[in-house]
Amino acid sequence: MKTRVALIGAGGMARNHLRIMLETGADIRVVCEPSAQNYELYADAVSEMGASPPPNQPDLAQLLEDHRGDLDAVFIITPHNLHHDQAKACMEAGLDVLLEKPMVMNAAEARSLIETRDRTGRHLVVAFQGGLSPQVRYAAELIQTGALGELLTVTGLVWQGWKGAVVNTWRVVPEISGGGFMFDSGAHMLNTICTLVGEDFANVAAWTDNRGMDVDILAAIMGRLASGALVTITGCGDCMPGMASEIYVCLTGGVVRTGVHGERLFIRRADETAEVEADLPPMRGAWEQFMQVRAGEIENPCPPEVGLRMAKLWDAITESAGKDGQVVAAQ
Repeated sequence: MKTRVALIGAGGMARNHLRIMLETGADIRVVCEPSAQNYELYADAVSEMGASPPPNQPDLAQLLEDHRGDLDAVFIITPHNLHHDQAKACMEAGLDVLLEKPMVMNAAEARSLIETRDRTGRHLVVAFQGGLSPQVRYAAELIQTGALGELLTVTGLVWQGWKGAVVNTWRVVPEISGGGFMFDSGAHMLNTICTLVGEDFANVAAWTDNRGMDVDILAAIMGRLASGALVTITGCGDCMPGMASEIYVCLTGGVVRTGVHGERLFIRRADETAEVEADLPPMRGAWEQFMQVRAGEIENPCPPEVGLRMAKLWDAITESAGKDGQVVAAQ
């Protein structure tokens, strides 16, 4: 049975998700896109895949009114500052929500969406590839159940030539983006670590460098988890192509290595001489996982509770960086 969906935002990321959505039973009834150019590009992409382009209603409130009872879910793919209000409105309209990353701008908005989810009884899944990937879910189970012993340290490296790709876009406007490299591409790192460890940060110290921009481009972050385990994260959004990103988790009984998107997983146990790649199916896309959650086939692998954990971490990072690395509480 097809899922009747509205697409909120039809920019480049929406076009990136399109093929998997159409292949996995999405009946895209309507689009909400204020940019005529973005809508035209999206309609062309739909046509190229042999489907009929959905109509565009650029006003979300009007869309929800016009299509009341005619939709099952929405996929929100819009600038970061719009996520909270749009997701809240859609859940209150009785729709399940797949929400692009990062979930919200801060912890207060995260708590608000959790309250709305609980009050309306709707599904809210955040479209982080790492949180949704079978590799990260399996690694998180090993870490959080103690199967690999006590958690000691986490080390994350996220590198990308991000700065040159986002000049003159909304991603470098703080009021819209909520942050720079570490809250955009780097958000994958933050969310995947929060998913793996399954606990809150207690304290954070952070330094950032804007490299002449209005948002962070470089970041160095240190933190202590509630359990006492130590975390270090380095982000560089102004580096040459071809640099890889990686997460290492060290435990008393082994080491876990994965990517920020959960695209691979290697495990070395204490009694083994080499790491072994986990034999798990790759994630095809956020929409496919969303469909499995709605069907009751899997528990929500990237719920707003993880979004809240990451939002509290981000709030602490920005506070500490604004105080030149002073240690602050993540709360």
